[in-house]
Amino acid sequence: MESIVNWLNGIVWSTALVYLFLGVGLFYSIVTRFVQVRSIKDMVKLSFQGGSSKSGISSFQALSMSLGSRVGTGNIAGVATAIAFGGPGAVFWMWFMAILGGATSFIEITLTQVYKSKLDGEYRGGVPFYIDKGLRKKWFALIFAIITMMVMGLLWPGVQANTIALAMDNAFGVQPVITGSFLVVVLAAIIFGGVKRIAKAAEIVVPIMAIIYILACTVILLLNISQIPGVISLIFSSAFGANAAFGGLIGSAITWGVQRGAFSNAAGIGSETFESGAAEVSHPAKQGLVQSFSVYLDTLFICSATAFMILLTGMYDVKPGGQAPITNNLGNVEPSSYTQLAVDSILPGFGASFLAIALLFFCFTTLMSYYYKAETSLAFINRNRAKKLMWPKHVLKVVLLAMVFFGSVATAGLVWAMGDLGMGSMAWLNFVAILFLTKPALKVLKDYEKQKKEGKDPVFNPTTLGIKGADFWENKYTEDSPNSEYIVKESKSNNIEM
Repeated sequence: MESIVNWLNGIVWSTALVYLFLGVGLFYSIVTRFVQVRSIKDMVKLSFQGGSSKSGISSFQALSMSLGSRVGTGNIAGVATAIAFGGPGAVFWMWFMAILGGATSFIEITLTQVYKSKLDGEYRGGVPFYIDKGLRKKWFALIFAIITMMVMGLLWPGVQANTIALAMDNAFGVQPVITGSFLVVVLAAIIFGGVKRIAKAAEIVVPIMAIIYILACTVILLLNISQIPGVISLIFSSAFGANAAFGGLIGSAITWGVQRGAFSNAAGIGSETFESGAAEVSHPAKQGLVQSFSVYLDTLFICSATAFMILLTGMYDVKPGGQAPITNNLGNVEPSSYTQLAVDSILPGFGASFLAIALLFFCFTTLMSYYYKAETSLAFINRNRAKKLMWPKHVLKVVLLAMVFFGSVATAGLVWAMGDLGMGSMAWLNFVAILFLTKPALKVLKDYEKQKKEGKDPVFNPTTLGIKGADFWENKYTEDSPNSEYIVKESKSNNIEM
């Protein structure tokens, strides 16, 4: 099975996709005049503004849900595998991908808000919605929704579960079968509680776990601050072929840096659009900026801390696929364990257990978000049915829980290959969609910036911009709209409702 998945990955993750991530990010950086750089102040401010409602969640809750999905395996095990297969230079390409990806993320999240819907009393949005309403290609939207359900239910859960199981086994000697059973029971209790429970859990857990992890990383880096300049030099020299040991890995560094950067921050994949569709904001560009900021938090901050810990402790090997190992100091240790070994080498007796617990929380919130994305895709498929089909939702829950258990006991190589296949499949389709919807996205950005210059708190009206298909926003301006009260509410309050 692993050989089949790897063969498919060879097709999906060709060089073309790697450079498409970079090319699309560069294109959107240019046409938005590097909105992800010049609007950092707005990004931070908006992340803690806006209110929730009965139908939607706040920007901060959407950010927390998105970070709950992003912060996890990609930041810890993903960084380690990028170094293992691409050398230290892969870290630079993760940074580069994140900076360009901030613009891509702004576009896809803005489109999500423009074309979102209200289904069964809750705001829903994501790639299928903007394909359907923006491109008017129902068949394309349906394909993406089905693929998303497959990726979130079948291909991605195993990566998170496997990372948790491996960490718990290394730190406490807990057998993977026990870890898998525990995850299934607790996750079932949450996903059967509904979307609001997922948002509330993420809002509480994500900030706490991120702060604790960052504090631990900061302490470790401060204890080794004299080595940081050498680590930075190693990263840059390896990225551009100037390092004697890793100079021949430029191609691998780019490929693995972009691939693992994409897995970490998800910019361009479309997987982070679903949470943002549930956010209650007065203008789509606001949520676009919030999610662009989350790319920075994820990769430039948390991934960098992980990479520095691994590199300054020397707890890594570089073993490019299909080539002889360049270093083999740790033997047959799985790359996903490098971070754990790095922390434990500095804080003996504490590092492994601390990281295992951190991974438990990081990866668990990611699993929660996977169900939300899959459920939103199912809601899209069911949206026009007079009588909603309930059995697909139950099947989805059972399949996801089964894959969590499977991932806990499967090999790391297989589950990571499955995860890469899912990520690449979604990215190809999403890039096609957003490139064809560039014009309305840029109109929204221009409108937002125009209103800001006029001293207004921007409010979105698609009719004045000539954007069709944004029926949710059009309804805000009808007298009988159940959503119209939010415009008043938004203008009166800039504080998040906790």
